[in-house]
Amino acid sequence: MRLGIIGLGKMGGNMLLRLAAAGHDVRGFDRNPDTTERLAREVGFEAPASVAELVASLEAPRVVWLMLPAGDVTEGAIAELKSMLVPGDTVVDGANSLFKDSIRRADDLAAAGIGFVDAGVSGGVWGRDNGYALMVGGNAESFAAVRPAIEDLAPARDAGWLHCGPAGSGHYVKMVHNGIEYGMMQAYAEGFALMKGREEFDLDLAAIAEMWRHGSVVRSWLLDLTADFLRQDQELSGIEPVVADSGEGRWTVMEAIEQGIPAPAIGAAVMMRHASQGSGDYANKILSMMRKGFGGHAVVPRDGDVE
Repeated sequence: MRLGIIGLGKMGGNMLLRLAAAGHDVRGFDRNPDTTERLAREVGFEAPASVAELVASLEAPRVVWLMLPAGDVTEGAIAELKSMLVPGDTVVDGANSLFKDSIRRADDLAAAGIGFVDAGVSGGVWGRDNGYALMVGGNAESFAAVRPAIEDLAPARDAGWLHCGPAGSGHYVKMVHNGIEYGMMQAYAEGFALMKGREEFDLDLAAIAEMWRHGSVVRSWLLDLTADFLRQDQELSGIEPVVADSGEGRWTVMEAIEQGIPAPAIGAAVMMRHASQGSGDYANKILSMMRKGFGGHAVVPRDGDVE
């Protein structure tokens, strides 16, 4: 099938290459012209200078797949596309958008006769070779328009993808997927920190991670990645202990609150990321001063000397 991809970063660019390798007539556009031109040379399409040129190069009914940051960037791109597309065309949002936004966008585009598919994509930078897991939402007609691409992006045509339900359901499942990912990563991090702290055992964390990869109930791809970087450096002294968070973890916690369903592991994992970013520093200062006030306990000033 012929389709265009807007946003050719680590995910979008590799997805374009995987689709091209599977025989699809795919072309793309990125705001960085060097990126667009590099991929155009590699795949063999004429590099468009704008979104309008990309859309014009596609034959109706057109499929345009967005791999852009969630929020205002995606919102603006869909609004721009709406003015260029015609009834029968389909927009795919492959970013990690909030599912409620996807429902609204699907309704808005449907009023103009344009299909909408929300596709949660997992697989990271390894997806080009190994395939991506795709959680897809949209009505039957819109899904049918993009199914050939979905099947070839997945690890296998009959595995690794799911049409989850109506518009919004794909991004909803991806949101929960990422919430689970937060919890899993936090559990691994805490476990390895405990073993690192028991210094008298002088534990080889790389060897433990590698051993756990075989037969253990905690084996996973995340553990595979952990074993790999610990094998290279167990001290990790060259990086700051700061962990970024994206919207999906927060949204999962908000959804749990909205439904009244306890999700303490995911919630704690999100809060730990915020703490790593320094957002808990002021609260900790308050705690320290309260302890000093009621019990005369020492506080640690900025210069590191205990008062």
